[in-house]
Amino acid sequence: MTPVGGHNDLYGRISWGVTMMRPFHARLDRRRRRAGVAILTALDVEYEAVRRHLRIDRVFRHPAGTVFETGETTASGNRVALVRTGPGNTTTALIAERAIAAFRPKALLFVGVAGSLHDDVRLGDIVVSSKVYAFHGGKVEGVEFFPRPQVWQAPHILDQLAGHVFRTGSWAKRLHDHPTPTVHFKPLAGGEVLVNTRLGTVAEHLRLNYNDAVAVDMESVGVACAGHLNGSLPVLSIRGISDLADGAKATTDHAGWQTVAAANAAAFAVSLVDAILSDTVRAAADFRKGDLGLSS
Repeated sequence: MTPVGGHNDLYGRISWGVTMMRPFHARLDRRRRRAGVAILTALDVEYEAVRRHLRIDRVFRHPAGTVFETGETTASGNRVALVRTGPGNTTTALIAERAIAAFRPKALLFVGVAGSLHDDVRLGDIVVSSKVYAFHGGKVEGVEFFPRPQVWQAPHILDQLAGHVFRTGSWAKRLHDHPTPTVHFKPLAGGEVLVNTRLGTVAEHLRLNYNDAVAVDMESVGVACAGHLNGSLPVLSIRGISDLADGAKATTDHAGWQTVAAANAAAFAVSLVDAILSDTVRAAADFRKGDLGLSS
């Protein structure tokens, strides 16, 4: 029996039903992949340091091949996406873009190791970026080089929450009785070279033009740029000091300082994740009550 309206009406209903189902399945897929914060790392030692603080429950492969893991923080159950970018600002920016598109996080964190540029920033210390310099920008004219840096300030909300996490001291419990490192809220310099000397043109360039930068890395510029180009998504770099950029990197790496520095940075970063996501929920509820207090 042909339903009222004939075959065209029947096919129209089927077509309408299929069309309506597609967004539903898309929403289901997005829910499975959701992550409040995306954490990027460059090295395996950094990735594993973060992963120890998560309960991983899903793996997501981007169509271009990038593999993300998602899971919950062990302390608060907040959802996180984790990925290893490899060294360098270019790949970091591209993979950060993929993380933003796939998970729509509220913030991006880059967590890893860095080389110290100042004597008072010691092995194992943590640097939370107050700003990120792209120190390779400039103009060469004749024999002179004129710096033309880009700079990204730390987003106010992440800077405030990171300071709150530091002051409460609860993040240090994740270190499992290891010594609590000093935390510096200072600028980072990001470039395309691994700096392992206090001598030569690169070191002199950093001293003359970026002398407030206390550490140097190869990824913070990429992730900062990706956040800026995606609606100024909040981005923060958190780095553990694994070498002193003084020519002795092989010695400090062999002594295990990459593992220590990565573990310290991961402990702080995952505590910050819980503060970011818990504060998001708390702020929405407290705003309705007229109370804008931070979560503890």
